[in-house]
Amino acid sequence: MAGGSVLKARGYLRHFLAAAGAAWLITPTAHADDAATAAQPAAALTQAQSPDEAEDGASSTASASSDGDGSCAFNPIPDSRMRSFDTDRPTKSNIPYTVDCGHFQYETDVFNYSYQVEGTTRTDVLLVPNPTVKWGITGNADFELNIAPYELVTTKDLRTGRSTSISGLGDLYARVKVNLWGDNGGSTAMALIPYIKAPTAPVGVGNGEVEGGLIAPISVGLPGSFTLLFDPELDILKDNAGSGHHANVANLINLSRGVTSSVTAYLEYWYDVNADPQGTAHQSSVDWAVAWLARQNLQLDVGLNTGLNHATPSYQVYVGVSQRF
Repeated sequence: MAGGSVLKARGYLRHFLAAAGAAWLITPTAHADDAATAAQPAAALTQAQSPDEAEDGASSTASASSDGDGSCAFNPIPDSRMRSFDTDRPTKSNIPYTVDCGHFQYETDVFNYSYQVEGTTRTDVLLVPNPTVKWGITGNADFELNIAPYELVTTKDLRTGRSTSISGLGDLYARVKVNLWGDNGGSTAMALIPYIKAPTAPVGVGNGEVEGGLIAPISVGLPGSFTLLFDPELDILKDNAGSGHHANVANLINLSRGVTSSVTAYLEYWYDVNADPQGTAHQSSVDWAVAWLARQNLQLDVGLNTGLNHATPSYQVYVGVSQRF
């Protein structure tokens, strides 16, 4: 990393840690009465309980999630007191639920391929794989790292037929997810996810700059076992030209429902507005996905994202797996 990028990284890191700390400080440590009704995504499937069992379970879960001092990070809560298994995949969405304190979880694309034609240029992007590793650090917060060990970007000029390819390690993303409410149940849930990107990818795969932002997922339980999810996001990105930075705003509407005891279907609309000084870019897509809870702590998924304009990849297909320990 160049000296200028190191200084920028330090500045971003200070803002990142300040945002994470502020979110942590305003977060309630436990909501025993939140466990009345499950509002997890439709993939989080639980067995029916008697009123007495539900009350006992609520007390146990709330107690397990109240370890706000972080001592449980190295002393995992018992498996019997863990919450339902929830993931930030499939689709582009992030959920407001965190990994149980002291436990680990990975979520990854086995492969992820996208295809885009803009003007006379075709771009193909392949990620193999694209893992995110999560660690529950308190009863309502987890720490997350994401990096693709191999990315291949191929650009082709459709007029001349000439192609160029760049490959290498992807950028490193570090995030802290802090649940504000609903981690232990309830009809709604919300979290804050500040993140920072370190430019570990070669230029051409990435842009070689430190960037960051904040995501605020909100989940709402609906009648008929549907779950509605919103994902407002604000990013601070490097300008395409010059040394300045600009805002990038994104959001999505995600509707999910369990179609069987172990299969969940997702439908999503996503949009992104990149306010670069050289010209504002608008992207949008409609995304479909299916997830299968193969075992209690193992999920498989497949998805298709379809672009709605030329600035968005025409399609993006992926297969993924997630597992909790």
